[in-house]
Amino acid sequence: MQNQKLLKLFHFLKNKYTLSILFLLVWLIFIDRYDFVTQYRSVAELKRLEKEKAYYELEISRNDKNLKQLQNDPVYLERFAREKYLMKGPNEDVFIIIDKSKVNGKEISTKE
Repeated sequence: MQNQKLLKLFHFLKNKYTLSILFLLVWLIFIDRYDFVTQYRSVAELKRLEKEKAYYELEISRNDKNLKQLQNDPVYLERFAREKYLMKGPNEDVFIIIDKSKVNGKEISTKE
């Protein structure tokens, strides 16, 4: 009984059409330039690049908004310069106050 099944399988695989189809499937799945592994990697890279594109488009729109605001609003320009670049006006002194409860980004509890 086991031999008969093996013989049927052997005769089935010996058929030239079956061999051709199997060869074509193996070729398309593993050997071809556009095999399934390559396709999967390409789709994954496409998704990653689309996320990256969306991030950069959002950043560009934010920067455009800030640029327009900096060009048109002198109050915003002054605030931006003071906050980002620690600039000061004429006859002003800038004092930087360090919160002692936070050192290097870590909160320290003080018990007094």
